[in-house]
Amino acid sequence: MSVSGLPFDDFRNLIANLPGPDSLALASARDRDSQLTKPAGSLGRMEEIAFWLAAWTGRKPAVNRPLVAIFAGNHGVTKQKITPYPPEVTKQMVANFSNGGAAINQICATYDLGLKVFDLALDYPTADITEEAALSERDCAATMAFGMEAIAGGTDLLCLGEMGIGNTTIAAAINLALYGGTAEDWVGPGTGSEGEVLKRKIAAVDKAVALHKDHLSDPLEILRRLGGREIAAIAGAILAARMERIPVLLDGYVVTAAAAILKAANPSALDHCLIGHVSAEPAHMKAIEKLGKTPLLALGMRLGEGSGAALAAGIVKAAAACHAGMATFDSAGVSNKG
Repeated sequence: MSVSGLPFDDFRNLIANLPGPDSLALASARDRDSQLTKPAGSLGRMEEIAFWLAAWTGRKPAVNRPLVAIFAGNHGVTKQKITPYPPEVTKQMVANFSNGGAAINQICATYDLGLKVFDLALDYPTADITEEAALSERDCAATMAFGMEAIAGGTDLLCLGEMGIGNTTIAAAINLALYGGTAEDWVGPGTGSEGEVLKRKIAAVDKAVALHKDHLSDPLEILRRLGGREIAAIAGAILAARMERIPVLLDGYVVTAAAAILKAANPSALDHCLIGHVSAEPAHMKAIEKLGKTPLLALGMRLGEGSGAALAAGIVKAAAACHAGMATFDSAGVSNKG
C-alpha cells in the first residue's frame, strides 16, 4: 500500500490489483458452445467473443445495456499549429453529438446503443506539452476518477470514444514515449494535417518527448505530461470497467494510446478489452500490435468519436445472441458427429 499520499497512489494500487476473469463462467460457455448446432469453431471469432463476454461478466454471454462513452478535451499543443482545425471544433462537435447530428448518433440508433458525452473543461485546454506538462498529478488523477463515472447507471458493454482537436498529436507522443522509434513512426494526418502542418506536428511530438525524457519510465507520468483530459478519463473508464467486470471495446488511435498507458503499468490491464477496429491513421495498427490485440473490423475509418467501437458492438451483440439463441443438437433433434 502507498504511504506517500500522492494523487496517483490510489491508481497505482488499483492497477496492481486488478480482478481476473471468471473461470467457471468461461467453462460453462465453452461447454454450451460444444453442444450448439454447428461444427466446432465454425463461427470463428464470434465464438471467442462469446467466451470473452462470459469470462468478464461472470454470466452467460449477453449484451443488454451497451453504452458508448465519448470523452472530449482540448489541448494546448494546438498553439503549435499542428492541425488545420481550430480548437473550437471540439465544442461544436460535442453540441453536434448532443443534437443527434453526428455519425456516432446514427450508429448508436442502428445498434440500440446508449450514448453519453463528457465535456472535459473544453474552455480550459491542457498546457502545451512542448513547453510543460499537460496536467498536474492532482488534475490528472482527478480526471481519471471522473472517467470512472462513465459506468455509473450501469452497462454490460462499454464502448469508448473521444473527441479533441489535436489529440492524435498527443497519442503519437504517448506512443513514442512508450515504444520508442521516431516521431515520424507515430505521427499521421489525424484530421487532415499535411505539408507544413504535418511537419509542425512531427516537430511538436519530437520536442515534447525530448522535453519530458527524464520522466518517461513511469506510465502515469507519461499520461500526465504528454496526455490530455480525454485520454486520462478514458484510462479511468477502462479501470472502472475492469473493477466492475464490464467488457470494453476500444475505438481508434487516441483511445488505444490511453489503453497503452495501463498496459505499460500492468501487462494484464487490458485483458477485458477488445479493439473495435483498426483506423486509417497509419500508426494505429502498429499500436494495436504493441498491445497484443487483433481488431474486429478494418473499414478504413478515421473518424474517432467511438464510431469503430460502436460498429463492433453490433458484432459483439450478434455473438452473444448466437450463443444464447442457437439450439443444441439435442434440443433440435440434429445428429452430432459420431
